[in-house]
Amino acid sequence: SNLSLSSSIDSSDTQDTVIIEQSSSRKRMRLDDEAKKLVETILVQKPGVERIINEYNRTKSLGDETRRKMVILAADMTEKNGTSPPRQVKEKYARGIVTLFPYLSDTFSKNGYEHYYDGESGTGYLAWRIKTIQRGLAKERRASFEAIKKKMKLTFDFRHNMVLDPMQSSDILTVFPRFKDIKGLIEQDFVLMFGEGVSGKLLEKWTTAFKRKVIQQCKIFQAPSPYIFYVLCVYTGWDSDLSSIIHLLHLIPPSAQGQKRPGKVSASQAEKHLVVFKKVCFGTNIEEHFREITAIAQPYLLAVGPQKNSVHQYFIILDQHAIPCKSTSSLGAFDELFKAHFVFGTSYNIMLHNMFTFIQTTVYNIDVGKVKERPCVAEVRARLLS
Repeated sequence: SNLSLSSSIDSSDTQDTVIIEQSSSRKRMRLDDEAKKLVETILVQKPGVERIINEYNRTKSLGDETRRKMVILAADMTEKNGTSPPRQVKEKYARGIVTLFPYLSDTFSKNGYEHYYDGESGTGYLAWRIKTIQRGLAKERRASFEAIKKKMKLTFDFRHNMVLDPMQSSDILTVFPRFKDIKGLIEQDFVLMFGEGVSGKLLEKWTTAFKRKVIQQCKIFQAPSPYIFYVLCVYTGWDSDLSSIIHLLHLIPPSAQGQKRPGKVSASQAEKHLVVFKKVCFGTNIEEHFREITAIAQPYLLAVGPQKNSVHQYFIILDQHAIPCKSTSSLGAFDELFKAHFVFGTSYNIMLHNMFTFIQTTVYNIDVGKVKERPCVAEVRARLLS
């Protein structure tokens, strides 16, 4: 049949009672027409639509079971607009339902379709169905995530043997690519290596035992004047946690490496090997930035966001691979960066070696007495722990 869905819906009763006001907005009529066509196009493609039409024509309403079939519109909406459709999209679908089926309109509400979707309260049949879809997808993702974590745990011994083999350690991200799309796997492997107690030490200790003292020591020993301290240490642009890590880098600068005067300049250069900021505004394709990355054997942080003190996401960059950090905080991202050295079997960048050695022995207490420390590391530890 060439008849449209709307032509098969009995509207004779409503035509006698509905008075079209001459002052009706053309915009409202256009919106109604667009919404009606949208819903009609979707329903004619779905099985069981005849039953919906027959019940509506017979009873001028829809029973609970039939109304539940109407929520197939929510499924269509999420397929086309994602699991969190914009408010105007949900309103269009709700408007389309009551325009196509006039008797379903609620005359006591402002627009007549609020029982399907009320933009003010976020309630209605469509809204509830979308929330059910969201919960189902979240449950599926959690199940998938847990399955992957379990499989990665089962392959830990094999992966750890790769880490210990210099010929294979650089292939870990090729053999186990899920590090690049499942957050938290670095943490899991590190815990399997050292235990929960060791793994949590930086996040537990830094803000309470180290952060304030590091900043104080930087102010006392690194800056010849308050102004230079302000420029060098305070006005980094980063948030306070990452700024304090950078302070530590200035307290424990890189080794001389043949330079006559190591110190602040080399520490400033070393900072670029620790964290790189990429300004990315809403809608920018981050993949473009990944293509600019050069191959570096030691991992570093890539901070992505509109400005340094408002970073949206951190990545660990290793051999041109981008590994998303589970944490959205700068301290949490630094914690993951440190652990990545052990999980992927990479050495510390020579520019950051002294600082990372301090973090390893003094904060995490890993291989204390076994790792060779330069005098500057022991000196700063003595100052901070006194």
